[in-house]
Amino acid sequence: MKRLLLSIIFVMILFVSFSQTAFAAEQETAINSEIGYHILVDRFNNGDSSRDEQVDLEDPFAYHGGDLQGVTDQLDHLQDFGYTTLVLSPIMENAPNGYHGYWIEDFYQVDDQFGTMEDLQELVDEAHSRDMKVVLEFVTNYVSETHPITKDPDRNDWLKENDGPESLQWMNSTVMLDQTNSDVQNFIKDVADYWIDETNIDGFKLHAADQANQEFLDELTADIHENNPDFYLLGDILDGESYTGDLTEDTAIQAADSNELYTPMTEVFAEAGTPLTQIHETLQNNDMQGGLNYLDNPYTERFTNKLLENGRKPLTGWQLALTYLYTAPGAPMIYQGSEIPMGGGSFPENQQLVNWNSGDEELEEFTNRMAALRAEFPVLQHGDYALVDSSGAMSLFKRSYDGNAMYIAINNDTQSQVTQVDDISADKQMRGLLEDDIVRDNGNGQFTIGLPRESAEVYIVEDNTGLNWFVIAPIAAIFIVFVAGIIYLTRKQKKREANA
Repeated sequence: MKRLLLSIIFVMILFVSFSQTAFAAEQETAINSEIGYHILVDRFNNGDSSRDEQVDLEDPFAYHGGDLQGVTDQLDHLQDFGYTTLVLSPIMENAPNGYHGYWIEDFYQVDDQFGTMEDLQELVDEAHSRDMKVVLEFVTNYVSETHPITKDPDRNDWLKENDGPESLQWMNSTVMLDQTNSDVQNFIKDVADYWIDETNIDGFKLHAADQANQEFLDELTADIHENNPDFYLLGDILDGESYTGDLTEDTAIQAADSNELYTPMTEVFAEAGTPLTQIHETLQNNDMQGGLNYLDNPYTERFTNKLLENGRKPLTGWQLALTYLYTAPGAPMIYQGSEIPMGGGSFPENQQLVNWNSGDEELEEFTNRMAALRAEFPVLQHGDYALVDSSGAMSLFKRSYDGNAMYIAINNDTQSQVTQVDDISADKQMRGLLEDDIVRDNGNGQFTIGLPRESAEVYIVEDNTGLNWFVIAPIAAIFIVFVAGIIYLTRKQKKREANA
């Protein structure tokens, strides 16, 4: 009897452990179904000019007027592009000129410049009515040097020496919280619960998660998930060079910034003729099957600027880059204004207000199309990744999931290139979803994919339909009637001339 009881307990433990592991895996892949849009609230859209007391458009370090109402006003625009998750920069009450959100003076208030708690609640409700999620960037490591606790002698042990990267201009006016202090831990947990309860948001992006105390971060994220199982927890990486990639392994964070992919992606697609080799090698060397993939953010040079510096047309460069971004492992994260596309160098040129009066209709249409493809085919969200073939600066890679496969061909070369596929049955065909291209077996057990210079195609595998006679027959009939008509009129004209 005792052995039976021990066996039952052992099986129950295994079941609970398996269930927790399966749930964690499900949560990690759920974020890959999203298309993120990164919003720096102050530099996005001014929806309520009555709040412009601190606004100075001539000063890159001052508020420029973007607010929560401005985000709400643009929800239809963002929905049209297929973005499913909005990631907002910190909106808690900041010290003067804290437009970026990192100089927090009150963790329980919305900054007056951005609006009110009611404005945030309205934004969340309106986003949810459009099947969009809202994620807030949550600062857990720092407070403003003017925060009340910095002057409170009873809470000196809440603070420690600020050892963050000095290259960031906002860092000099912050003080670091000691997350090993139990009072600090309880405070941060309470702040997290407050914003979840008050706003009905869908997730946090934990700012500078790589700089946090990992033991506390594990505890914080576990507590949040225990009470909010479907809540997204994302990781912002402050120091990409030293980050070891352990956040998603050691905490309940589902995805973190893919800093490793940023450099190879931007270098490859910014210049025609560059092979995709370094992107594939980065994925393989880092064993990457997920993450938040981006081409620019508020602290990098605009990708459009990189294209212009290399003499590449922004439309061409963005189309190729977006094809990869929307079909690669992980979740795409688009920085505000990229859909226009906006230019600008490094900070502060990359943090200008979004220019809503400009835009490229062709790029808008392409972005919407790629978002629709990603939403329609789960294999692009969750599939395994493998390089199939390459030629020159053209690469062909495969995503496979649940018995389905899709092939993505990107020719970044300055001339046409050809690649081969040999793992598809001869009774199948490959159909392109961007240009409606059809590829069939060439008779040697191979499918030959050729693309013009600087172009891309996304293929599904389907049954070989052969020639579509339902389409061809009417066209052929019209052509025959047309030719017969020409012959008839010609002969009739000759008879008239002969009788004249």
